[in-house]
Amino acid sequence: MVLSIVEFIVMLNPFALFLYLEPIRKDLKHREFMTVIFKATLISLTVCLLFFYSGEFIFKSIFQIEFDSFRIFGGIIIFSYAYFFIIKGQKALIMIKENLDDLASEIALPFMVGAGTISLSILLSQKQTPMVGTGILAIVFLINFLSIFFLKKLRDSFDRRKFKTAFDKNMEVLLRLNGFFIGAIGINMVLTGIKNMFGLG
Repeated sequence: MVLSIVEFIVMLNPFALFLYLEPIRKDLKHREFMTVIFKATLISLTVCLLFFYSGEFIFKSIFQIEFDSFRIFGGIIIFSYAYFFIIKGQKALIMIKENLDDLASEIALPFMVGAGTISLSILLSQKQTPMVGTGILAIVFLINFLSIFFLKKLRDSFDRRKFKTAFDKNMEVLLRLNGFFIGAIGINMVLTGIKNMFGLG
C-alpha cells in the first residue's frame, strides 16, 4: 500500500507541477489559485478512479488492446518525460486563461493525469481491493494537493525576491532528481510489459 502511494506521488511530482504553474501563480490570487488546483485534483481523481474500476475492460473489451501494450507505451512516455526533466528541466507550460474551469481541466490533463498515472491506476486495480484502491487514490491526490498548498505558502512567506528565486532554483533541482525515479518507473514498466508479452516472467 505504501509503495503504491509512493509510486503515484513520484509520478504526479508536485514539485514539477508547482514549477509548471509559475505563470498562474503570479496572476491569480492565493484563493483563486488553490480553487483551480482543487478542481484539477477532483478531475484527476475522477479519471484515475474511472481507469481503476474499468481500465482493463476498456482496453480488452472495447479497444481489444492488451494492457501490456499500453504498459510499454506508457513506460516509453514516462521515460521521455524523465529525460526532459533531467537534461534540461521542464519550464512552465501552462498559461493563464479567462475561464478558471478550463484552466483546471488543462492542469488535470495532461499534467496530473497521463499515461503514467493511468497505467498505475490499472495496475493498482490488479493488486488492491476496490475499497483499498479507492482509499489509496484519494490519499495520493490529497497529498499532492497539500504539497502544492504548502509549497505556495512557503514561497509566499519569503519577503525578498532573491529568496523566492533561490527557492525556485532548489525546486528545479528536486525536479531533475525526481526525473531519475520517474525514468526508473518507466523502464520497469517497459521491461515488465515485454516479459508478460513473451512469457518471460
